[in-house]
Amino acid sequence: MTVSRIEKKFAALKQEGRAGLVTFTTAGDPDYATALRVLKGLPGAGADIIELGMPFSDPMADGPAIQASSIRALKGGMTTRRTLDMVQEFREEDQTTPIILMGYYNPVYIYGVDRFLKDALEAGVDGLIIVDLPPEEDRELAIPCKAAGMGCIHLATPTTDSARLDKILAQASGFLYYVSIAGITGTRVPDLKPVQAAVEMIRKQTELPVAVGFGIKTPENAAGFAKFADAVVVGSAIVSIVAENITQEGLANSALESRVLDFVKSLADGVHKARF
Repeated sequence: MTVSRIEKKFAALKQEGRAGLVTFTTAGDPDYATALRVLKGLPGAGADIIELGMPFSDPMADGPAIQASSIRALKGGMTTRRTLDMVQEFREEDQTTPIILMGYYNPVYIYGVDRFLKDALEAGVDGLIIVDLPPEEDRELAIPCKAAGMGCIHLATPTTDSARLDKILAQASGFLYYVSIAGITGTRVPDLKPVQAAVEMIRKQTELPVAVGFGIKTPENAAGFAKFADAVVVGSAIVSIVAENITQEGLANSALESRVLDFVKSLADGVHKARF
């Protein structure tokens, strides 16, 4: 069995003795060309793993910033197929950075699970985070993912106990995503101590790397979690910078790309130096 890009990345991070930075952007926000340029710039700015949001009309787990980014992308004509095209274009220049598609089951179901997995793997996708599929629905996607060689990242939350975690981990692969606050993305800043205790509990039950996300907005926040997590996920704060650099006509201004990537560099600096 081949070693996945996700496994290679976490092995390299362990070797370096540091956490990874996982960045989230929405495919096609605010338009395809701008989103692709940002995507291509993320690894150079310090992103170790990329989460790419699949735009969806009812993103119920996401806060206002990511909801708005989905609406902008959909208005710009973004589709599931075009999201895969974007990954394929990224892969023409970068064969090593893992890309995780994050979103909801409806677009995957409509596309057709088997066809979606085939096309996503061909495009260069390494894993999926489908936030509205609990472990009881693993037969819908997680089990087909495993059969196809696609990572299927599951989520645990502050309300997840040990018995529930066993169910979550049964078909999880790639890494485990720990949601550091109860609620939607980007709304509150999580508290370090209970998150650290939860990560320590999780590590007693799995060897999968643990990434922490939701509510992490600054380089200082990110550095705090990078002291103990295997990776730190930042999404809403990045997407908010995109929103701040769009004209009234919905077009990207000339500073959007550099402002997003400069912010990612500051996050990477915090994360990469957190343990040194």
